[in-house]
Amino acid sequence: MLRYFKSLFPSLTKRSRDRERDRVRSVSMGEVEESGEMKSSERRVGIIYDEKMCKHNTPDGDYHPENPNRIRVIWNKLLANNIPQRCVVLNGKKAEDKHVMAVHSKNHVNLIRNISSKEFDSRRDGIASKLNSIYFNEGSSEAAYLAAGSVLEVVERVAKGDLNSGVAIVRPPGHHAECNEAMGFCLFNNVAVAASFLLDERPELGVKKILIVDWDVHHGNGTQKMFWNDSRVLFFSVHRHEFGSFYPGTDDGFYTMIGEGPGTGYNINVPWEHARCGDADYLAVWDHILIPVAKKFDPDMIIVSAGFDAALGDPLGGCHLTPYGYSVMLKKLMDFAQGKIVLALEGGYNLESIANSFLACMKVLLEDKPVSGSVEAYPFESTWRVIQAVRKKLSAYWPALADEIPLKLTSQNTSPLHVLIPSSDSEDEGTKAPNIVSENMLTAVQEVMEPFSKLKVEDSRDLLATSSTPWRSELSKIDIWYASFGSNMWKPRFLCYIEGGQVDGMKKACSGSMDRNPPKEISWKIFPHRLFFGRDSTRTWGPGGVAFLHPESSVNEKTYLCLYRITLEQFNDVLLQENVSSYNMNSPVFDLAALKAITKKGSLSLEIFRRGWYHNVVYLGNERDIPILTMTCEISDIESFKRGEFPMRPPPTEYVHTLVKGLVEGGQLSEEEAIAYIEEASSKPLC
Repeated sequence: MLRYFKSLFPSLTKRSRDRERDRVRSVSMGEVEESGEMKSSERRVGIIYDEKMCKHNTPDGDYHPENPNRIRVIWNKLLANNIPQRCVVLNGKKAEDKHVMAVHSKNHVNLIRNISSKEFDSRRDGIASKLNSIYFNEGSSEAAYLAAGSVLEVVERVAKGDLNSGVAIVRPPGHHAECNEAMGFCLFNNVAVAASFLLDERPELGVKKILIVDWDVHHGNGTQKMFWNDSRVLFFSVHRHEFGSFYPGTDDGFYTMIGEGPGTGYNINVPWEHARCGDADYLAVWDHILIPVAKKFDPDMIIVSAGFDAALGDPLGGCHLTPYGYSVMLKKLMDFAQGKIVLALEGGYNLESIANSFLACMKVLLEDKPVSGSVEAYPFESTWRVIQAVRKKLSAYWPALADEIPLKLTSQNTSPLHVLIPSSDSEDEGTKAPNIVSENMLTAVQEVMEPFSKLKVEDSRDLLATSSTPWRSELSKIDIWYASFGSNMWKPRFLCYIEGGQVDGMKKACSGSMDRNPPKEISWKIFPHRLFFGRDSTRTWGPGGVAFLHPESSVNEKTYLCLYRITLEQFNDVLLQENVSSYNMNSPVFDLAALKAITKKGSLSLEIFRRGWYHNVVYLGNERDIPILTMTCEISDIESFKRGEFPMRPPPTEYVHTLVKGLVEGGQLSEEEAIAYIEEASSKPLC
């Protein structure tokens, strides 16, 4: 990723970087004495800022959006407005390994602890290059431990009652960091470390339920996974998702991801479909999802993963939240947990925007006069659609979401048509976005973040390319027939999985296979299986159902399948692209042993792709002694469709067009017959 930035910022010389650094440092932390004493008798709000977290920087000092100036400008803005002087100013504190390892693996903790040591000088950049959007330098380890420990310190002080609320101005951010992986600028998951500490290490403090609100513009994938099965934590994330094409580029942030086991219903995702969502959109989500659920959950504490990259003018986020919007969102949360709220900084890359937005939040915590502003616009039509989908999905767990939103509200909306553009066109006509960097630099960041927003998808092929090759060589000699019943029936669409790219109607591109040779042969057959359409939407096609094949045969059914003769190596890559956005293919997911087993068992569920919709490989017989394989859902999923737990939905128009072209160009049906075939499959009940 750093190579992108180096190529796009050649004009940012060391001298100009130094001038910017000195300008931001113009007010030093030394102007506020660090103490535990209040400057006045008002509400007790804690604040942590430690200049040592600025030591984490790019190894060569080149520009990067996640840079030390992010926290310096916040601190200076607060100083200029006499905020720290009214707070309990705390010293930064390093986290202990035992607390970090409550949510991270031992190997990951060892890596971050040692990555800045001289022992890693020659390997540091190479390790970073293998991770997703990460850099390291000599100051990274200390900054990571300070960030996690400082959030924990503020959270503990609030839980003990020493403080009413608090903020941690920390970096590197944390919400993308997973158990065994640093990613998305995040090294340790600061919020997860703190929440786990309170729940598991300090039960005597009485914090039994924590609401984590993640309003960063990117999905908090790491935090979600760490509390996926835990009903003590209600994780709420509102973010740009765009059907999985916006960073981190997975399905994890979709609204259907609601937790598992005891945590089912305690994971809430609100996935925006496009850029430019603003105050009206976020406040509608607060009023119609978050607040009703929070009332029922009744948290003992709230921790906000406070990213400010959804702010107007942010070069990575492309959304339109204002300081007023952030202040109202926070003010609504103050009604819960007796106001025990901690804000932990996550993202935010326009320096003026994050400073103003953070100041607005501090004024709320200090119960100052409200930030001036108003919400004059209506939410987007897509916002109401997403809100209703989330409410429907979660209504079984939170009855307060079961009621229909009045039509008079949902009918008041803004058309989304003018916003379906790349992520960072973030100025409205006639509206000047805040901008501390030059317009040329903002443009450069916007250009680099378009491919970056899709890095998770594109990286899947990079991982394939670097994985070991012996299995590929072996499986490239074995042919199978891949039988398609959905959009892949149209050859140009299927070739996206082989050659990469996309066709008209697709909202995201495919990474392609390592072996990009086209199918050796194409054939068609009719099979006695039921075709149907289900699920609410996909990242590839948007709202609407997609095709599934009932894994069991029935003499009363018939479905057209297009057979592509490809190698077993290519079949593995197609499986990957159908089910996940990235996976390290050091070994095949479907090897010769699996091929032998499936001819006896009839089907094989791939546990490694459990969350994918097409993880069940089904054997349909042989054609000229070559096995025919397809991929679909499991029998248990069929029962979920029947019970209404998974929605049955007709396919979107673009998807229908692709199906029709496949059937017509394949010589199976006329256009009218193809449309009737799809309509029947869409409308017939699943028996």
